[in-house]
Amino acid sequence: MRDNVLWRKQSHIIMMLAKTLHIDAERALDLYYSTKTAEMLADARYGLQLMSDQYILDDILTEIRNDNK
Repeated sequence: MRDNVLWRKQSHIIMMLAKTLHIDAERALDLYYSTKTAEMLADARYGLQLMSDQYILDDILTEIRNDNK
């Protein structure tokens, strides 16, 4: 995936995360980059780049919930 396309996908997911959790974009950015899902999205070997933004957001939310248990 081209860098600019991946960057837009990540930006959209971060904004969706902010809206879903009712937090500001800066906090959502920090939260996003603290997840394993974000790491996997950046690595084409996992194929996560082909999934919808909502699917990836759901993975991130699940990961956050599981980390807070």
